[in-house]
Amino acid sequence: MRRALFLDRDGIINVDHGYVHRPEQVEFVPGIFALARLAVARDLLLVVATNQSGIGRGFYDEADFHRLMRWMGDEFARQGAPLHAVEFCPDHPGHGLGPYRRDSARRKPGPGMLLDAAAAHGIALGTSLMLGDKASDMQAALAAGIGTRILATVDAAEAARAPAGTLVLPSVAAVAEWLAATGGEFSPSRG
Repeated sequence: MRRALFLDRDGIINVDHGYVHRPEQVEFVPGIFALARLAVARDLLLVVATNQSGIGRGFYDEADFHRLMRWMGDEFARQGAPLHAVEFCPDHPGHGLGPYRRDSARRKPGPGMLLDAAAAHGIALGTSLMLGDKASDMQAALAAGIGTRILATVDAAEAARAPAGTLVLPSVAAVAEWLAATGGEFSPSRG
């Protein structure tokens, strides 16, 4: 079984400008490539797990998403930190159109994307890490049994909604510093 660093996309990999779906819209978050290289050096698989309700809302389609993720994957590979897998959920129960208007266990805070990735790639969730910028990312990680949950935010309200035992750091760059210093070991009792 392998360990993984699960990454939310919008707000963690790229700045969340709202429904990003073309390369020219992408602004990489400072520190993401340094973090990704550290993770790979520590034998962590990089797995993206992202809600993409923009597909379900009709703002762009699945082909647009896949094109962008191939482009992002090329950027990560050039940086020496290839993405191992990408999981996404286009559904939204209230705003999805047609077949995308539904509840889905894959949509965070549901754990489906994380569980599916673990099953497909032989990932040990208990020793893996999840990095996100929303409490829903942390709720999904907790429900999936991911051992280390890291919330990168300066939003106190978002941090307050995260499950107990979540490590809260102010930025992706700070997460990279933490990973370099600790190797990814976090005990909620020690903070």
